[in-house]
Amino acid sequence: MGALIATHRPDNPLGWIFCAVGLFGGGLVTFGTMYGEYALRTAPGTVPGGPLAIWLGQWTWAPGVALLVTFVLLLFPDGHLPSRRWRPVAWLSALVTLLYPGLLAALLWPLRGPALVDQAAEAPLGGWPAKVLDMLLLLIALLGLACLAGLAARFRRARGMERQQLKWFLFASAITLVSIVASQQQPVLRLVTVPLVAAIPVATGIAILRYQLYDIDRLISRTLVYALLTALLGVVYAGVVLVLVQLSGGIATKPPNWAVAAATLAAAAMFQPARRRIQQAVDRRFNRGRYDAVNTIEAFSTRLREQVDLDALSTELLAVADQTMEPTRVSLWLRSSPHGSSGTPRSEARPTTWAY
Repeated sequence: MGALIATHRPDNPLGWIFCAVGLFGGGLVTFGTMYGEYALRTAPGTVPGGPLAIWLGQWTWAPGVALLVTFVLLLFPDGHLPSRRWRPVAWLSALVTLLYPGLLAALLWPLRGPALVDQAAEAPLGGWPAKVLDMLLLLIALLGLACLAGLAARFRRARGMERQQLKWFLFASAITLVSIVASQQQPVLRLVTVPLVAAIPVATGIAILRYQLYDIDRLISRTLVYALLTALLGVVYAGVVLVLVQLSGGIATKPPNWAVAAATLAAAAMFQPARRRIQQAVDRRFNRGRYDAVNTIEAFSTRLREQVDLDALSTELLAVADQTMEPTRVSLWLRSSPHGSSGTPRSEARPTTWAY
């Protein structure tokens, strides 16, 4: 995704930052760790460069993480700071992004070799070096929170396209966070969360390249609807099974097949009515403009069949267009009556315009 953004938007530094995050946070860490383990433990002496590879695998994650939690949040989506007041945060983030990995690499250099193979998750450092690294890591976290605050401030004042871009990023971040938490509680859910790892880079790519930006509102709406619907049907299913098992003589180790079938049928029967009601509730709460527009158009359609006064109908039509689409200007032009038709003679017919 970083390469795609960099080729299409070379003036936006986020593309190059994503390339660096992928190189440091994924490529070098994975290659260095796997190659180092093979060279030093699996088949020692068969391939060269084992100590150097395991050393690279121990500290190259740090630049990617620092860039991800600071500059990606601070520069998204246009590659510029929210304002000049954020320059100190940017300079301090750049300093820490260089200082922490540099110090970690320097401290691990004398330890390169088999000592690092069994310490892939936690480097064998102690004393003052570990305390300094912890302080720098805490500073990175605090800078990340500051950059997140900058993103929130940018979202509050954003309008139009920029607001849609931020919605894509925030939506993908929320989905990723929920999936990570869920996978920690239920390891089987990791099969579902693995594809969601790409949610944030894909969403940021869509936002920066401005590809179908305005689909995000529909995506958010559908996600909320089906998440709530899944939870509701799961509760109904479990409740029906529990009640039927209780009525049939108590809780067994395995519920009978007829109880499972009845609960499945009950959940299936509820699907469409529950989906419609949840969709209405979500639109009313999170997509109020669309909900009001639909209700306005439905009410106008009902009155349209009963309205016979052309002037009143024209005025109401203009009002509906103004309420639902909010144009800067709207006008209605009525064509003259055809020759020979009943009503106003052709010689007297004039185009009539209403403005709202």
